[in-house]
Amino acid sequence: MDPKQKSGKERSARPLAAGALPGLLGYRLRLAQQAVFRDFAASVQGLSPGRVGLLVYIDANPGVTQSRLAEAAERDRSTMVGVLDQLEARGLIERRRGTDRRTNGLWLTWAGSELLARALRGIARHEQRIAARLTLVERRHLLALLAKISG
Repeated sequence: MDPKQKSGKERSARPLAAGALPGLLGYRLRLAQQAVFRDFAASVQGLSPGRVGLLVYIDANPGVTQSRLAEAAERDRSTMVGVLDQLEARGLIERRRGTDRRTNGLWLTWAGSELLARALRGIARHEQRIAARLTLVERRHLLALLAKISG
Protein backbone atom coordinates (compact mmCIF):
# COMPACT_ATOMS: atom_id res chain seq x y z
CA MET A 1 0.00 0.00 0.00
CA ASP A 2 1.21 3.46 -0.86
CA PRO A 3 2.13 5.19 2.47
CA LYS A 4 0.35 8.33 1.26
CA GLN A 5 -2.93 6.41 0.97
CA LYS A 6 -3.46 5.03 4.48
CA SER A 7 -6.87 3.74 5.42
CA GLY A 8 -9.22 5.92 7.47
CA LYS A 9 -8.50 3.82 10.55
CA GLU A 10 -4.75 4.33 10.24
CA ARG A 11 -5.12 8.08 9.66
CA SER A 12 -7.29 8.63 12.71
CA ALA A 13 -5.06 6.59 15.03
CA ARG A 14 -3.08 9.67 15.93
CA PRO A 15 -5.18 12.64 17.12
CA LEU A 16 -4.90 15.92 15.30
CA ALA A 17 -2.93 18.68 16.96
CA ALA A 18 -5.46 21.13 18.45
CA GLY A 19 -3.28 24.19 18.09
CA ALA A 20 -4.76 27.22 19.82
CA LEU A 21 -8.22 25.68 20.26
CA PRO A 22 -7.88 24.39 23.86
CA GLY A 23 -7.03 27.90 25.07
CA LEU A 24 -10.10 29.53 23.50
CA LEU A 25 -13.09 30.13 25.77
CA GLY A 26 -15.55 29.85 22.90
CA TYR A 27 -14.12 26.49 21.85
CA ARG A 28 -14.27 25.08 25.38
CA LEU A 29 -17.78 26.44 25.91
CA ARG A 30 -18.93 24.85 22.65
CA LEU A 31 -17.49 21.45 23.60
CA ALA A 32 -19.13 21.70 27.01
CA GLN A 33 -22.43 22.74 25.43
CA GLN A 34 -22.35 19.78 23.05
CA ALA A 35 -21.70 17.35 25.91
CA VAL A 36 -24.46 18.90 28.02
CA PHE A 37 -26.96 18.88 25.14
CA ARG A 38 -26.22 15.22 24.32
CA ASP A 39 -26.88 14.22 27.92
CA PHE A 40 -29.96 16.49 28.10
CA ALA A 41 -31.46 14.86 25.00
CA ALA A 42 -30.96 11.42 26.56
CA SER A 43 -32.51 12.60 29.85
CA VAL A 44 -35.48 14.64 28.64
CA GLN A 45 -37.47 13.10 25.83
CA GLY A 46 -39.49 15.30 23.51
CA LEU A 47 -38.40 18.74 24.71
CA SER A 48 -35.42 20.88 23.86
CA PRO A 49 -33.66 22.87 26.58
CA GLY A 50 -35.16 26.07 25.15
CA ARG A 51 -38.72 24.77 25.29
CA VAL A 52 -38.24 23.48 28.83
CA GLY A 53 -37.02 26.96 29.76
CA LEU A 54 -40.17 28.53 28.32
CA LEU A 55 -42.39 26.09 30.21
CA VAL A 56 -40.51 26.86 33.43
CA TYR A 57 -41.00 30.61 32.89
CA ILE A 58 -44.72 30.14 32.19
CA ASP A 59 -45.12 27.86 35.21
CA ALA A 60 -43.38 30.39 37.47
CA ASN A 61 -45.30 33.34 35.96
CA PRO A 62 -48.86 32.25 35.11
CA GLY A 63 -50.48 34.69 32.71
CA VAL A 64 -47.18 36.10 31.44
CA THR A 65 -47.52 37.87 28.10
CA GLN A 66 -45.73 36.63 25.00
CA SER A 67 -43.64 39.79 24.79
CA ARG A 68 -42.51 39.57 28.44
CA LEU A 69 -41.66 35.91 27.95
CA ALA A 70 -39.67 36.69 24.80
CA GLU A 71 -37.76 39.36 26.71
CA ALA A 72 -37.01 37.07 29.66
CA ALA A 73 -35.94 34.19 27.39
CA GLU A 74 -33.89 36.60 25.24
CA ARG A 75 -35.69 35.55 22.07
CA ASP A 76 -37.00 37.54 19.15
CA ARG A 77 -40.76 38.12 19.53
CA SER A 78 -41.52 36.92 16.00
CA THR A 79 -39.66 33.65 16.65
CA MET A 80 -41.46 33.27 19.98
CA VAL A 81 -44.89 33.21 18.32
CA GLY A 82 -44.02 30.12 16.26
CA VAL A 83 -42.57 28.28 19.25
CA LEU A 84 -45.62 29.10 21.37
CA ASP A 85 -47.89 27.96 18.52
CA GLN A 86 -46.10 24.59 18.59
CA LEU A 87 -46.41 24.29 22.39
CA GLU A 88 -50.09 25.20 22.15
CA ALA A 89 -50.67 22.68 19.34
CA ARG A 90 -49.14 20.00 21.57
CA GLY A 91 -51.61 20.95 24.30
CA LEU A 92 -48.87 22.09 26.71
CA ILE A 93 -49.84 25.75 27.03
CA GLU A 94 -52.92 27.85 26.50
CA ARG A 95 -53.36 31.48 25.59
CA ARG A 96 -56.02 33.47 27.38
CA ARG A 97 -57.15 36.94 26.44
CA GLY A 98 -55.61 39.57 28.68
CA THR A 99 -57.51 42.27 30.52
CA ASP A 100 -56.72 44.92 27.89
CA ARG A 101 -57.82 42.66 24.96
CA ARG A 102 -54.58 43.39 23.08
CA THR A 103 -52.46 40.83 24.87
CA ASN A 104 -52.69 37.14 25.58
CA GLY A 105 -51.55 35.61 28.82
CA LEU A 106 -49.89 32.20 28.82
CA TRP A 107 -50.68 29.32 31.16
CA LEU A 108 -49.54 25.72 31.34
CA THR A 109 -52.23 23.15 30.72
CA TRP A 110 -52.53 20.07 32.90
CA ALA A 111 -50.58 18.14 30.22
CA GLY A 112 -47.94 20.89 30.20
CA SER A 113 -47.60 20.74 33.98
CA GLU A 114 -47.26 16.96 33.88
CA LEU A 115 -44.67 17.03 31.10
CA LEU A 116 -42.72 19.77 32.86
CA ALA A 117 -42.69 17.79 36.13
CA ARG A 118 -41.30 14.73 34.29
CA ALA A 119 -38.79 16.89 32.45
CA LEU A 120 -37.58 18.48 35.68
CA ARG A 121 -37.03 15.05 37.23
CA GLY A 122 -34.95 14.08 34.18
CA ILE A 123 -33.11 17.39 34.36
CA ALA A 124 -32.26 16.79 38.03
CA ARG A 125 -30.60 13.48 37.07
CA HIS A 126 -28.95 15.16 34.07
CA GLU A 127 -27.55 17.95 36.28
CA GLN A 128 -26.12 15.38 38.71
CA ARG A 129 -24.35 13.56 35.88
CA ILE A 130 -22.88 16.63 34.20
CA ALA A 131 -21.71 18.10 37.51
CA ALA A 132 -20.36 14.81 38.86
CA ARG A 133 -16.76 15.78 38.13
CA LEU A 134 -17.12 19.09 39.98
CA THR A 135 -17.14 19.79 43.69
CA LEU A 136 -20.00 21.89 45.03
CA VAL A 137 -17.64 24.87 45.26
CA GLU A 138 -16.45 24.35 41.67
CA ARG A 139 -20.05 24.09 40.46
CA ARG A 140 -21.01 27.36 42.16
CA HIS A 141 -17.87 29.02 40.82
CA LEU A 142 -18.57 27.79 37.29
CA LEU A 143 -22.16 29.10 37.45
CA ALA A 144 -20.90 32.49 38.66
CA LEU A 145 -18.29 32.64 35.89
CA LEU A 146 -20.80 31.69 33.22
CA ALA A 147 -23.20 34.34 34.51
CA LYS A 148 -20.39 36.86 34.33
CA ILE A 149 -19.66 35.93 30.70
CA SER A 150 -23.31 35.96 29.63
CA GLY A 151 -23.89 39.30 31.31
